[in-house]
Amino acid sequence: MDVQPLDFEKPILELQRRLQELKTHSNEHEIDFEAEVESMETKIRDTRRDIYDNLSAWQRVQIARHIQRPFALDYISRCFTDWVELHGDRFFGDDKAMPCGLAKIGLHRCVVVMQQKGRDTKENVRRNFGCAYPEGYRKALRVMRIAEKFGLPVIALIDTPGAYPGIGSEERHIAEAIAVNLREMMSLRVPITAVVIGEGGSGGALGIGVADRVLILENAYYSVISPEACSAILWKDRRHAPEAAEALKLTADDLMRLGVVDEVIAEPEGGAHRDHDLAAAHVGSALRRNLERVKGLTTDELLEKRYQKFRRLGNFAEGEAAAV
Repeated sequence: MDVQPLDFEKPILELQRRLQELKTHSNEHEIDFEAEVESMETKIRDTRRDIYDNLSAWQRVQIARHIQRPFALDYISRCFTDWVELHGDRFFGDDKAMPCGLAKIGLHRCVVVMQQKGRDTKENVRRNFGCAYPEGYRKALRVMRIAEKFGLPVIALIDTPGAYPGIGSEERHIAEAIAVNLREMMSLRVPITAVVIGEGGSGGALGIGVADRVLILENAYYSVISPEACSAILWKDRRHAPEAAEALKLTADDLMRLGVVDEVIAEPEGGAHRDHDLAAAHVGSALRRNLERVKGLTTDELLEKRYQKFRRLGNFAEGEAAAV
Protein backbone atom coordinates (compact mmCIF):
# COMPACT_ATOMS: atom_id res chain seq x y z
CA MET A 1 0.00 0.00 0.00
CA ASP A 2 1.39 3.42 -1.05
CA VAL A 3 1.09 5.45 2.16
CA GLN A 4 0.50 9.19 1.87
CA PRO A 5 3.11 10.97 4.03
CA LEU A 6 2.23 13.62 6.61
CA ASP A 7 4.14 16.89 6.83
CA PHE A 8 6.36 15.85 9.73
CA GLU A 9 7.31 12.64 7.88
CA LYS A 10 9.01 14.51 5.01
CA PRO A 11 12.57 14.13 6.44
CA ILE A 12 12.08 10.33 6.36
CA LEU A 13 10.72 10.54 2.81
CA GLU A 14 13.75 12.54 1.67
CA LEU A 15 16.17 10.02 3.17
CA GLN A 16 14.27 7.16 1.52
CA ARG A 17 14.50 8.97 -1.83
CA ARG A 18 18.27 9.38 -1.45
CA LEU A 19 18.60 5.72 -0.48
CA GLN A 20 16.73 4.66 -3.61
CA GLU A 21 18.95 6.88 -5.76
CA LEU A 22 22.02 5.30 -4.17
CA LYS A 23 20.77 1.78 -4.89
CA THR A 24 19.85 2.70 -8.47
CA HIS A 25 23.26 4.26 -9.09
CA SER A 26 24.96 1.18 -7.61
CA ASN A 27 23.02 -1.17 -9.91
CA GLU A 28 23.46 0.91 -13.06
CA HIS A 29 27.21 1.39 -12.68
CA GLU A 30 28.02 -1.87 -10.87
CA ILE A 31 29.67 -0.03 -8.00
CA ASP A 32 29.63 -1.45 -4.48
CA PHE A 33 27.87 1.02 -2.18
CA GLU A 34 26.95 -1.56 0.45
CA ALA A 35 28.51 0.37 3.34
CA GLU A 36 26.81 3.62 2.26
CA VAL A 37 23.46 1.82 1.87
CA GLU A 38 23.72 0.30 5.36
CA SER A 39 24.64 3.71 6.80
CA MET A 40 21.65 5.34 5.07
CA GLU A 41 19.26 2.60 6.26
CA THR A 42 20.51 3.08 9.81
CA LYS A 43 20.00 6.83 9.50
CA ILE A 44 16.43 6.28 8.25
CA ARG A 45 15.64 3.97 11.18
CA ASP A 46 17.12 6.43 13.68
CA THR A 47 15.27 9.40 12.13
CA ARG A 48 11.97 7.50 12.08
CA ARG A 49 12.42 6.44 15.70
CA ASP A 50 13.37 9.96 16.77
CA ILE A 51 10.29 11.44 15.08
CA TYR A 52 7.80 8.88 16.36
CA ASP A 53 9.19 8.85 19.88
CA ASN A 54 8.67 12.61 20.15
CA LEU A 55 5.34 13.26 18.45
CA SER A 56 3.41 16.33 19.55
CA ALA A 57 -0.29 16.15 20.40
CA TRP A 58 -1.18 17.82 17.08
CA GLN A 59 0.92 15.32 15.12
CA ARG A 60 -0.92 12.46 16.81
CA VAL A 61 -4.23 14.09 15.86
CA GLN A 62 -3.01 14.12 12.24
CA ILE A 63 -2.16 10.42 12.43
CA ALA A 64 -5.55 9.64 13.99
CA ARG A 65 -7.21 11.33 11.00
CA HIS A 66 -5.04 9.72 8.31
CA ILE A 67 -7.26 8.67 5.41
CA GLN A 68 -5.45 5.32 5.13
CA ARG A 69 -5.82 4.48 8.81
CA PRO A 70 -7.84 1.27 9.41
CA PHE A 71 -11.49 2.04 10.11
CA ALA A 72 -13.98 0.08 12.18
CA LEU A 73 -15.03 -2.36 9.44
CA ASP A 74 -11.36 -3.07 8.71
CA TYR A 75 -11.06 -4.34 12.29
CA ILE A 76 -14.30 -6.30 11.92
CA SER A 77 -12.86 -8.23 8.96
CA ARG A 78 -9.56 -8.92 10.72
CA CYS A 79 -10.42 -9.38 14.42
CA PHE A 80 -13.92 -10.86 14.30
CA THR A 81 -15.73 -13.75 12.67
CA ASP A 82 -19.40 -14.52 11.95
CA TRP A 83 -20.23 -10.82 11.48
CA VAL A 84 -23.95 -10.18 10.91
CA GLU A 85 -25.01 -6.54 10.58
CA LEU A 86 -28.31 -5.39 12.10
CA HIS A 87 -30.08 -2.37 10.61
CA GLY A 88 -32.40 0.40 11.73
CA ASP A 89 -33.48 2.01 15.00
CA ARG A 90 -37.17 1.00 14.55
CA PHE A 91 -38.13 4.69 14.80
CA PHE A 92 -36.73 6.61 11.84
CA GLY A 93 -34.16 4.82 9.70
CA ASP A 94 -30.78 3.14 9.32
CA ASP A 95 -27.70 5.27 9.96
CA LYS A 96 -24.77 4.13 7.77
CA ALA A 97 -22.32 6.01 10.01
CA MET A 98 -23.11 3.62 12.88
CA PRO A 99 -22.90 -0.03 11.74
CA CYS A 100 -23.96 -2.47 14.47
CA GLY A 101 -24.29 -6.21 14.61
CA LEU A 102 -23.48 -9.63 16.01
CA ALA A 103 -20.01 -11.16 15.81
CA LYS A 104 -17.54 -13.48 17.45
CA ILE A 105 -14.05 -12.65 18.73
CA GLY A 106 -11.99 -15.66 19.69
CA LEU A 107 -14.34 -17.85 21.72
CA HIS A 108 -16.57 -14.93 22.70
CA ARG A 109 -19.88 -14.22 21.00
CA CYS A 110 -20.55 -10.50 21.23
CA VAL A 111 -22.37 -7.46 19.93
CA VAL A 112 -20.36 -4.74 18.17
CA VAL A 113 -21.39 -1.09 17.79
CA MET A 114 -19.10 1.24 15.89
CA GLN A 115 -18.62 4.43 13.93
CA GLN A 116 -17.47 4.07 10.32
CA LYS A 117 -15.82 6.68 8.11
CA GLY A 118 -15.40 6.56 4.35
CA ARG A 119 -12.22 6.03 2.35
CA ASP A 120 -13.30 8.22 -0.60
CA THR A 121 -15.82 10.98 -1.29
CA LYS A 122 -18.64 8.64 -2.30
CA GLU A 123 -18.27 6.46 0.80
CA ASN A 124 -17.79 9.49 3.07
CA VAL A 125 -21.10 10.91 1.86
CA ARG A 126 -22.74 7.52 2.50
CA ARG A 127 -21.17 7.27 5.98
CA ASN A 128 -21.62 11.00 6.69
CA PHE A 129 -17.89 11.26 7.46
CA GLY A 130 -18.36 9.07 10.53
CA CYS A 131 -20.76 11.57 12.14
CA ALA A 132 -23.86 9.71 13.32
CA TYR A 133 -27.42 11.01 13.39
CA PRO A 134 -29.77 10.42 16.36
CA GLU A 135 -31.04 7.23 14.71
CA GLY A 136 -27.48 5.89 14.79
CA TYR A 137 -27.31 6.18 18.57
CA ARG A 138 -30.81 4.73 18.92
CA LYS A 139 -29.83 1.81 16.71
CA ALA A 140 -26.72 1.24 18.84
CA LEU A 141 -28.84 1.22 21.99
CA ARG A 142 -31.36 -1.18 20.42
CA VAL A 143 -28.55 -3.59 19.57
CA MET A 144 -27.00 -3.23 23.04
CA ARG A 145 -30.35 -4.16 24.57
CA ILE A 146 -30.31 -7.30 22.43
CA ALA A 147 -26.88 -8.04 23.94
CA GLU A 148 -28.31 -7.60 27.43
CA LYS A 149 -31.26 -9.86 26.64
CA PHE A 150 -28.99 -12.71 25.51
CA GLY A 151 -26.10 -12.10 27.93
CA LEU A 152 -23.58 -11.06 25.27
CA PRO A 153 -20.70 -8.64 25.92
CA VAL A 154 -20.72 -5.34 24.02
CA ILE A 155 -17.71 -4.03 22.09
CA ALA A 156 -17.69 -0.41 20.88
CA LEU A 157 -15.24 0.82 18.22
CA ILE A 158 -15.04 4.62 18.45
CA ASP A 159 -13.91 6.73 15.50
CA THR A 160 -15.77 9.99 14.96
CA PRO A 161 -15.05 13.72 14.93
CA GLY A 162 -18.41 14.07 16.70
CA ALA A 163 -22.13 13.50 16.27
CA TYR A 164 -23.64 15.23 13.23
CA PRO A 165 -24.57 18.82 14.25
CA GLY A 166 -26.96 19.67 11.39
CA ILE A 167 -30.63 20.67 11.39
CA GLY A 168 -31.83 17.10 10.80
CA SER A 169 -30.01 15.94 13.92
CA GLU A 170 -31.50 18.71 16.01
CA GLU A 171 -34.98 18.02 14.67
CA ARG A 172 -34.65 14.37 15.68
CA HIS A 173 -33.14 15.21 19.11
CA ILE A 174 -29.44 14.29 18.91
CA ALA A 175 -28.69 15.51 22.45
CA GLU A 176 -31.51 13.41 23.89
CA ALA A 177 -30.37 10.32 21.96
CA ILE A 178 -26.82 10.61 23.31
CA ALA A 179 -28.03 11.38 26.84
CA VAL A 180 -30.26 8.28 26.85
CA ASN A 181 -27.32 6.16 25.70
CA LEU A 182 -25.16 7.47 28.54
CA ARG A 183 -27.85 6.63 31.07
CA GLU A 184 -28.68 3.23 29.67
CA MET A 185 -25.08 2.10 29.18
CA MET A 186 -24.33 2.89 32.82
CA SER A 187 -26.89 0.28 33.87
CA LEU A 188 -26.47 -2.26 31.05
CA ARG A 189 -26.14 -5.66 32.74
CA VAL A 190 -23.43 -7.08 30.45
CA PRO A 191 -19.70 -6.25 30.08
CA ILE A 192 -18.88 -3.30 27.81
CA THR A 193 -15.45 -2.72 26.25
CA ALA A 194 -14.75 0.39 24.16
CA VAL A 195 -11.75 1.04 21.91
CA VAL A 196 -10.90 4.47 20.50
CA ILE A 197 -9.36 3.49 17.15
CA GLY A 198 -9.01 6.96 15.62
CA GLU A 199 -10.86 10.13 16.53
CA GLY A 200 -12.81 10.24 19.76
CA GLY A 201 -14.66 13.50 19.40
CA SER A 202 -16.97 14.95 22.07
CA GLY A 203 -20.38 13.49 22.94
CA GLY A 204 -20.47 11.73 19.59
CA ALA A 205 -17.76 9.39 20.88
CA LEU A 206 -19.08 9.20 24.44
CA GLY A 207 -22.50 8.15 23.13
CA ILE A 208 -21.11 4.61 22.71
CA GLY A 209 -18.15 5.03 25.07
CA VAL A 210 -19.53 4.34 28.55
CA ALA A 211 -17.69 1.08 29.24
CA ASP A 212 -16.14 -1.12 31.91
CA ARG A 213 -12.84 -1.08 30.02
CA VAL A 214 -11.89 1.87 27.80
CA LEU A 215 -8.93 1.22 25.51
CA ILE A 216 -7.22 3.56 23.07
CA LEU A 217 -4.78 3.09 20.22
CA GLU A 218 -1.40 4.74 20.69
CA ASN A 219 -1.99 7.49 18.10
CA ALA A 220 -5.75 7.95 18.60
CA TYR A 221 -7.22 10.83 20.58
CA TYR A 222 -10.23 11.29 22.87
CA SER A 223 -11.42 14.80 23.64
CA VAL A 224 -14.40 16.90 24.67
CA ILE A 225 -13.81 19.13 21.61
CA SER A 226 -11.67 19.11 18.48
CA PRO A 227 -8.45 21.19 18.56
CA GLU A 228 -9.76 23.38 15.72
CA ALA A 229 -13.04 24.15 17.50
CA CYS A 230 -11.22 24.83 20.77
CA SER A 231 -8.84 27.16 18.94
CA ALA A 232 -11.72 29.00 17.28
CA ILE A 233 -13.41 29.56 20.65
CA LEU A 234 -10.37 30.52 22.74
CA TRP A 235 -8.17 32.29 20.17
CA LYS A 236 -10.88 33.27 17.66
CA ASP A 237 -8.68 31.61 15.04
CA ARG A 238 -8.32 27.96 13.98
CA ARG A 239 -4.58 28.41 13.34
CA HIS A 240 -3.90 27.81 17.04
CA ALA A 241 -5.12 24.20 16.81
CA PRO A 242 -1.65 22.75 17.67
CA GLU A 243 -1.58 24.78 20.90
CA ALA A 244 -5.15 23.73 21.68
CA ALA A 245 -4.25 20.07 21.14
CA GLU A 246 -1.47 20.34 23.74
CA ALA A 247 -3.76 22.09 26.23
CA LEU A 248 -6.60 19.59 25.83
CA LYS A 249 -4.46 16.62 27.02
CA LEU A 250 -6.11 14.42 24.42
CA THR A 251 -3.31 11.94 23.61
CA ALA A 252 -3.32 8.33 24.76
CA ASP A 253 -0.50 8.93 27.27
CA ASP A 254 -2.27 11.97 28.76
CA LEU A 255 -5.56 10.08 29.03
CA MET A 256 -3.87 7.10 30.67
CA ARG A 257 -2.19 9.41 33.19
CA LEU A 258 -5.53 11.10 33.97
CA GLY A 259 -7.34 7.78 34.40
CA VAL A 260 -9.74 8.37 31.49
CA VAL A 261 -8.63 5.20 29.68
CA ASP A 262 -7.55 1.82 31.06
CA GLU A 263 -5.04 0.65 28.45
CA VAL A 264 -3.03 2.02 25.53
CA ILE A 265 -2.73 -0.35 22.56
CA ALA A 266 0.58 -0.17 20.69
CA GLU A 267 0.54 0.60 16.97
CA PRO A 268 3.02 -0.41 14.25
CA GLU A 269 5.90 2.07 13.95
CA GLY A 270 4.65 5.04 11.96
CA GLY A 271 0.99 4.47 12.81
CA ALA A 272 -1.74 1.89 12.25
CA HIS A 273 -2.15 3.05 8.62
CA ARG A 274 1.23 1.50 7.76
CA ASP A 275 0.24 -2.05 8.68
CA HIS A 276 -3.47 -2.82 9.01
CA ASP A 277 -2.92 -6.48 9.83
CA LEU A 278 -0.47 -5.85 12.68
CA ALA A 279 -2.64 -3.06 14.10
CA ALA A 280 -5.67 -5.38 14.02
CA ALA A 281 -3.67 -8.15 15.71
CA HIS A 282 -2.84 -5.77 18.58
CA VAL A 283 -6.46 -4.64 18.89
CA GLY A 284 -7.81 -8.20 18.78
CA SER A 285 -5.37 -9.36 21.45
CA ALA A 286 -6.26 -6.41 23.73
CA LEU A 287 -9.99 -7.01 23.29
CA ARG A 288 -9.74 -10.72 24.14
CA ARG A 289 -7.57 -9.96 27.16
CA ASN A 290 -9.92 -7.30 28.53
CA LEU A 291 -13.01 -9.41 27.89
CA GLU A 292 -11.48 -12.12 30.06
CA ARG A 293 -10.88 -9.55 32.81
CA VAL A 294 -14.54 -8.59 33.12
CA LYS A 295 -16.16 -11.88 32.13
CA GLY A 296 -15.81 -13.45 35.59
CA LEU A 297 -17.49 -10.58 37.47
CA THR A 298 -21.02 -10.93 38.77
CA THR A 299 -23.57 -8.44 37.44
CA ASP A 300 -23.60 -6.52 40.73
CA GLU A 301 -19.78 -6.31 40.78
CA LEU A 302 -19.75 -5.20 37.14
CA LEU A 303 -22.24 -2.39 37.69
CA GLU A 304 -20.57 -1.20 40.90
CA LYS A 305 -17.11 -1.09 39.28
CA ARG A 306 -18.53 0.78 36.28
CA TYR A 307 -20.24 3.30 38.57
CA GLN A 308 -17.09 3.88 40.61
CA LYS A 309 -14.96 4.18 37.47
CA PHE A 310 -16.95 7.12 36.16
CA ARG A 311 -17.44 8.71 39.59
CA ARG A 312 -13.65 8.98 39.91
CA LEU A 313 -13.27 11.00 36.70
CA GLY A 314 -12.73 14.70 37.26
CA ASN A 315 -11.63 14.43 40.90
CA PHE A 316 -8.50 16.49 41.53
CA ALA A 317 -6.73 18.54 44.18
CA GLU A 318 -4.30 21.44 43.79
CA GLY A 319 -2.03 23.67 45.87
CA GLU A 320 -1.90 23.15 49.62
CA ALA A 321 -5.09 21.08 49.57
CA ALA A 322 -3.17 18.32 47.77
CA ALA A 323 -0.87 17.90 50.78
CA VAL A 324 -3.84 17.69 53.13
